[in-house]
Amino acid sequence: MHNSVNGKRRFTSLEAVIDAAAHRLLDQLPRRGLSGALVEFLVFGLKQAWACLFGGVMLGLIILSKYLWADGSALPQLITRYDFLFLSAVTIQLLMLLCRLETLREAKVILIFHIVGTAMEIFKTHMGSWIYPEENLFRIGGVPLFSGFMYAAVGSYMARINRIFDIRLANYPPLPLTFALATGIYINFFSHHYLPDMRWLLFAFTGLMFWRTSMHYRVFRFRHRMPLLLAFFLTSLFIWIAENIGTWSRVWLYPGQHDQWVPVSLSKLGAWYLLMIISVVLVTIIHPPKKPDDQP
Repeated sequence: MHNSVNGKRRFTSLEAVIDAAAHRLLDQLPRRGLSGALVEFLVFGLKQAWACLFGGVMLGLIILSKYLWADGSALPQLITRYDFLFLSAVTIQLLMLLCRLETLREAKVILIFHIVGTAMEIFKTHMGSWIYPEENLFRIGGVPLFSGFMYAAVGSYMARINRIFDIRLANYPPLPLTFALATGIYINFFSHHYLPDMRWLLFAFTGLMFWRTSMHYRVFRFRHRMPLLLAFFLTSLFIWIAENIGTWSRVWLYPGQHDQWVPVSLSKLGAWYLLMIISVVLVTIIHPPKKPDDQP
């Protein structure tokens, strides 16, 4: 069964139906050579898109809202842009649960992402790190509540990709050490406003802790391997690109973007890299790291 790994379900019931239908089609395609590699690459892209479902829909709505709430539109009189995004995010989350696109356990850890992210948003906007320039109803201080769903989208992706790609981690560090590192990273997001910024020390600890860790994942027919630190960087890069889209749409703005849009600083790429550590550690709450089959 494609849906079973060591007796545990990899997919939700709906995902299992989709997986079976995909195999009926894809099993007929070439296995070897360039054609086989293209099939593997195609499936990789489709699975990534599926794992990004929540975040992709939210990003699409952010882009759409830029035009729906343009000057002269009647929509601002009916509902604010941020409240539209908040109510849309709640609806999407409920639909993902009702349609069995997400498990209840995943929803719980995504809620943790939402709380952790909103707490940081409240502090960072208070310190002037970025702002939300529009008014709305559903907010805490200067933070519209939809913003927490941006962090929840990262959590959703991390949790779903773990199942969809049947990720195994070789030489993963002891869990207490990873939780200590994640805690230190989260504290530094706050403390660097008052104390010396420890991010370079945290980068060093991250490298030492995970330099031997490799991620083993199944795309379609074959298992592949990637250094976990590289996976952190690639994921951070895509989030940084998404953040550029968010600021281009003026949903939130960093200093220097008020008069005209400029790309988000590359330093934010480092911040997202560190956030990946927190994300991975939180996901291990519901998906404890599994070793590859050939590792004792």
